[in-house]
Amino acid sequence: MEILKSPFTLPNGTILSNRIAKSALSENMGTKKHAPSKELIQVYKEWAQGSPGLLMTGNVMIDYKAIGEARNVVVEDDRDMTLLKEWADTVKGTGVELWPQINHPGRQAIGKINKEVVAPSAVALQMKGVKGLFSTPRALTEDEILDIIERYGNTAKILKEAGFTGVQIHGAHGYLVSQFLSPISNVRTDHWGGSLENRARFVIEVYRNIRKKVGPKYPIGIKINSADFQRGGFTEEESLEVLQILDKEGIDLLEISGGSYENPAMMGHNKKQSTIDREVYFMDYIKKARKHTSKPLMLTGGFRTVSLMEEALSENYLDIIGLGRPFCLYPHIANDIFQNGLKRVKTPTPLTGIKAIDAIGGLDVIWYALQIRRIGEGKGPDPHLSGMTAFRKNLWVTMKKSFFKN
Repeated sequence: MEILKSPFTLPNGTILSNRIAKSALSENMGTKKHAPSKELIQVYKEWAQGSPGLLMTGNVMIDYKAIGEARNVVVEDDRDMTLLKEWADTVKGTGVELWPQINHPGRQAIGKINKEVVAPSAVALQMKGVKGLFSTPRALTEDEILDIIERYGNTAKILKEAGFTGVQIHGAHGYLVSQFLSPISNVRTDHWGGSLENRARFVIEVYRNIRKKVGPKYPIGIKINSADFQRGGFTEEESLEVLQILDKEGIDLLEISGGSYENPAMMGHNKKQSTIDREVYFMDYIKKARKHTSKPLMLTGGFRTVSLMEEALSENYLDIIGLGRPFCLYPHIANDIFQNGLKRVKTPTPLTGIKAIDAIGGLDVIWYALQIRRIGEGKGPDPHLSGMTAFRKNLWVTMKKSFFKN
């Protein structure tokens, strides 16, 4: 575990104490007014005590008029600065870096909790089993695009002032940045659509605006899709080109993922020949990415065996191991590995036993979100929580959270 335990220095000089990072998971644990809740802050206190090198928060939205889930945290001004500072202080004295993931949902905003849904183009989300959940978006105007770009920078500036040690742009999983990159969701004919150069203009301008507002030494990362995994969508070849563009712009950390709500490749993958490729999603892609960028690479999705984490690092395929769901069941996972000899983590796939419900999918997301909530409530994770119990609890919590005006 020598490499896994070793520190890593980012291009801006920030030193990560080890190679384990918590990737962003949607906590949906803001208050009714979209401020960080006490339970959310407690979750990060607990995670920080486990001593990973880096913690990425779940979605922090940049606009109160565009939220992905009923209880997303939103930061568009300093009204919640006291709570934001308390959140940032959860890593104080631990040596852990804490970066909020900043995001705009675009067309992946639930219609019932947003007065209006906007996107690069008026192309509706095609997602099975959730009819009526997502509205057909309205295409953004030029002025609105420029306003959103400004909002990304403004949110990053506020978060820096609050004490967070870096930020990550969410450019994957079908959210707004990803929507601009994909020719499926972006059918614009102006300079924001069409060619890859035009489709990548939005993410470049978002990065530049953030950099302008936070300065040259503040860490900025991005989570980006290796591909959409949809016919006619954002391809692997295009993704590699975007990596090269962001490399030249000066990005500090590239996290690789893939897929969207329509095709959630980040939840599974095709089996490959080698052991590491069978366990880890997007490994083929990141080996190619290493040849296209000099910037640090973080890979999230599938890592469960410590020996394969070490292998991926020692073979120089990547620099940072991204873990998501393992943090829900092993809040102190870095310490568990380094001090207690943990060699493999178990992340079960819960089911209700009711075919109609299980066929829709998504129960696993609910189940792991409830584990995060348990950590925030001081109860600790419950790996034996049944799928049906999770379904019922989520139904009740969702009903309570959704009965408010935006």
